[in-house]
Amino acid sequence: MKHVIALDVSKGKSTIAIYNGYKQCEFEGEFYHKRVDFERLHQRIEEITLLDGQAPEIVFEATGVYSKPIEAFFKDYGYTYYRMNPLEANLQMAKMRRHKTDMSDAHELAKTHFKMEHETTYIQDEYYEQMRALTRYYDEIDEEIILLKSRMHAILQLSFPELETLITPSSALFLNIVQLYPHPALLQAHSKTIIKNRLKANTRKNLSLTRAEKKAITLLEAAENSYPAIKPTDIRCDQVRDYAARISELLEKKDSLVKQMVELSQGRKEYIVFRSIPGIGDSTACRLIGEIGDIHRFQNAKQLNAYAGIDIMRYQSGNTQYRDRINKRGNKHLRKILYFMVCAMLMAKGKPNHFVDYYYKLKTQPQRKPHKVAIVACINKFLKVTFQLITQGILYDYESALPAQKS
Repeated sequence: MKHVIALDVSKGKSTIAIYNGYKQCEFEGEFYHKRVDFERLHQRIEEITLLDGQAPEIVFEATGVYSKPIEAFFKDYGYTYYRMNPLEANLQMAKMRRHKTDMSDAHELAKTHFKMEHETTYIQDEYYEQMRALTRYYDEIDEEIILLKSRMHAILQLSFPELETLITPSSALFLNIVQLYPHPALLQAHSKTIIKNRLKANTRKNLSLTRAEKKAITLLEAAENSYPAIKPTDIRCDQVRDYAARISELLEKKDSLVKQMVELSQGRKEYIVFRSIPGIGDSTACRLIGEIGDIHRFQNAKQLNAYAGIDIMRYQSGNTQYRDRINKRGNKHLRKILYFMVCAMLMAKGKPNHFVDYYYKLKTQPQRKPHKVAIVACINKFLKVTFQLITQGILYDYESALPAQKS
């Protein structure tokens, strides 16, 4: 019988318990996530492999970034391992009375591994790891932009509130104007010609002189009627300039991340399939790949739904029965992308697709579904369809009827 090596991973170190095939503990101790300690662990695994004639089974609980060095070590040496979800590990190790220590957790992991059947962790290609990192970086930048826009809005209400009504706040021109003229007094200090030339020089996108002159006239008129709550020398004017400059930098970074993801994904089957679906652009296609990862690790579309957290959770006990709702024990980042993807498809007026048709079907039937319920149903359909398309290597075609599209 195989040996079992169980690890309780924490910051910078792990507690280890090694059990033989007779469920007897042969070794317990600690090792740090350093090269010398990893080499010792490798040597011990090699000795056990030589003794048993087969590699030991390695099990540990995922602990975010702290367990990544452990995974990297096992991948580098080609060891298969069992990475357990923390919730799953807690349920398996639950007892009426239990002492909670790092060492006891390592022992409990080893003991429960003998009782439970686990599937070895699917090792994805490095491409998916990079796409996940790029996607999460993209999301972090997006969150920072939202926060900065909120702060910028608050200050502009004190310095120059008319700006947000005159120019689209999400445009590059708006950010340039905020950096140049965060206060109406700064506009009034310049002539129309100077303002026009400054707008033309500081806007990277092609801005014609005629349009720049119209904007200058509009801004001067607004400046004359504006009654700011702060003076042009107020520190908050410099603060809002910094916010606008930072937002511009972050928007450029977002564009560069999308280009980087597209370059990595060129020729990949998943990317080609996603881009064949009307309403999905480069950004969404790449972010879906980043969050879903290698779709071949799922045996069916139901597992993919559970991974996204849109599988149905039902509760009934005696006469008590709650309304069915989605589980939400899944990838919240993926759910967010899918939700806004379907919303964008509904607003788009391009080529038709089955998901938009399905939404309106749910909204027009005798018992009309609420908006969010219909959206989740479309997400469910989308995951079923894309699972079929990617695993079978077929591009999306509105005219063709796949079994998943009929369901």
